[in-house]
Amino acid sequence: MSDERTPSDAETKIHQLDEDTVARIAAGEVVERPASAVKELVENSLDADASSVDVTVEDGGTELIRVADDGHGMSEADLRAAVREHTTSKIDGLEDLESGVATLGFRGEALHTIGSVSRLTIRSRPRDGEGAGTELVYEGGDVMSVEPTGCPAGTIVEVDDLFYNTPARRKFLKTTATEFAHINRVVTRYALANPDVAVSLTHDGREVFATTGQGDLQAAVLSVYGREVASAMIPVEADGDELPPGPLESVSGLVSHPETNRSSRDYLATYVNGRAVTADAVREGIMGAYGTQLGGDRYPFVTLFLEAPGDAVDVNVHPRKREVRFDDDDAVRRQVDAAVESALLEHGLLRSRAPRGRSAPGEARVEPSRDRSAGSVTTEHEPTTLEGSTDMATPSDGADADASDPATTASDASSDETPSTDTSTSANAETGTDAGTDSASRPGSHSRETDDASTVASEPSSEPVPETNSGSTVDTTATAAGTNRSAPGRDDSSQDDRDTTPHAERTFRAATEQRTLTGEAATGEETEFDSLPSLRVLGQLHDTYLVCETPDGLVLIDQHAADERVNYERLQEAFADDPTAQALAEPVELELTAAEAEAFEHYREALARLGFYADRVGDRTVAVTTVPAVLEKTLEPDRLRDVLTSFVDGDREAGAETVDALADQFLGDLACYPSITGNTSLTEGTVVDLLEALDDCENPYSCPHGRPVVVQFDEAELEARFERDYPGHGGDRSR
Repeated sequence: MSDERTPSDAETKIHQLDEDTVARIAAGEVVERPASAVKELVENSLDADASSVDVTVEDGGTELIRVADDGHGMSEADLRAAVREHTTSKIDGLEDLESGVATLGFRGEALHTIGSVSRLTIRSRPRDGEGAGTELVYEGGDVMSVEPTGCPAGTIVEVDDLFYNTPARRKFLKTTATEFAHINRVVTRYALANPDVAVSLTHDGREVFATTGQGDLQAAVLSVYGREVASAMIPVEADGDELPPGPLESVSGLVSHPETNRSSRDYLATYVNGRAVTADAVREGIMGAYGTQLGGDRYPFVTLFLEAPGDAVDVNVHPRKREVRFDDDDAVRRQVDAAVESALLEHGLLRSRAPRGRSAPGEARVEPSRDRSAGSVTTEHEPTTLEGSTDMATPSDGADADASDPATTASDASSDETPSTDTSTSANAETGTDAGTDSASRPGSHSRETDDASTVASEPSSEPVPETNSGSTVDTTATAAGTNRSAPGRDDSSQDDRDTTPHAERTFRAATEQRTLTGEAATGEETEFDSLPSLRVLGQLHDTYLVCETPDGLVLIDQHAADERVNYERLQEAFADDPTAQALAEPVELELTAAEAEAFEHYREALARLGFYADRVGDRTVAVTTVPAVLEKTLEPDRLRDVLTSFVDGDREAGAETVDALADQFLGDLACYPSITGNTSLTEGTVVDLLEALDDCENPYSCPHGRPVVVQFDEAELEARFERDYPGHGGDRSR
């Protein structure tokens, strides 16, 4: 007979946490920072059918958060219940959760968890009630007092001294500027999502923005982003048969002209069923629609509303409800792409049939073949190139025509800044660069591929790379094996029809010699370095990684990360004492968004440290008088906006608070722009110059953002991978 005795509490180390500890743990999941509290309170106001919401914060929300609305309001009984854990008026049970939540809040945690880590005061009076309202004071998870008070209809919530009883959480908050940037982003999102609600935001006594509440989305954009951005927005309207098959019922809102953009994703405001959320599928659909019209790491201004059945989207996948999950991400991506692209095409901001995903001109395959009569090696171009043809395809000829038209595809690739103007292919042909190749297809990618992306810091020769009639470059850095790669995405099923040589099925084709800067055959000699190991350059892998032999094995070097490190240390040296600055002939006025204007006040000293001198001449306008001159190039005045974004993002990620740390963060970003990008063919001379410059760096093994520059495979690892240590082999390298 088994012993079914229940052990006493004294016999176990597992015990139940007290209510206060549980409340603070839960608060940490819901209230991550001041912006989290603002989000919960603004959502409550909107759910209460408010027509006006006023948000006031002090010291980035750490000292005071005050949210006042004219919504339904609460009675005394409602207030007492509202601060208890898991109490809500928005859902009744699991059925409401599974059928799709229509309200912004639904968990019943906001007031209880905020009050657990702050001193919370709530004053409320029902909109249709008479008499006095009620004031409830809730401190550290306990109700301190409940009494009548005079107040207007609606609700006023004040959060004082946030995280006063959780000093570890308060300690890890960022700077005031960064914490306010988070708050501004939250309030802006809901102001744009509800143009029929008058929303205002005030920080340290200064009104940051205020919307009119008249139901005009364009007017709301004007209030939060300024006139320049508002005038660049175009409408998006697509529903029903206008969308590809998928869960979305409609896509509507505003998107900006491609040339009106920023270096931050913060201005991509997307909503699903009225809820401000982030979703990779939505962002990728937006960026896919812009295609090659945006440079690397540039993002448009977007306010986009997606409507979907409640059972097609799950909003209960994140403690702070800021992410959603669709039942078909791929279909959502296609639907958003189609809706935004249609709007851009309608306003003449995209070319019909522009290259999708890649901005490079179509690559022609160059096949070596033998002339049977003479025995010499020649090259054959694919029949899709327009050799000897005088007929130029038009956009209406379809995708196939555009794909084979070098003039069209090349001009599309180089039209980031002026999408309506055809430009020459010479810029790309001279450098052998696919302008913006990776960044267009991967919006979140690290590399910034700009028009001067293939400029090498050590100033290598710009000798043109041989090119085919289609405008694409011939890979001059193939190894002695001479393998020939086809263009990405190309269908090689027609190979047999094209090749007439008796050895067309061979894997390895005729070798292509690597060339030096002077055009002579590459020597392949080993180069000695001080910091780096001795290297013998073998060639390039995917025109992105340098392949080198060392005495101990094999080394791969990321050419972009290497050049970025070189440029970063040169910038550090240039800014070590006093940055070289260029005074402008006349001040240049820049209109800032509400977020940028607020950041300007906090980071003015850091801007001056870099050589940007500017004065505020209006609530949202600054006049730039001096700009930095770095790497023999003077920065444009409007780069000041990117610097502000870099400061806020740097502090957001690393907690950098000093001027020098903020400046250094921007130098890391600035070093990326002129660096050699991936998918860039290099000559041996250029490679050696880059390696010598890298060897001179203090830290040649990582880029300024922490990515590795050099990856090494020693001889032991290679032998193990090829299983050359099997019994009886005896380590004989000749076998």
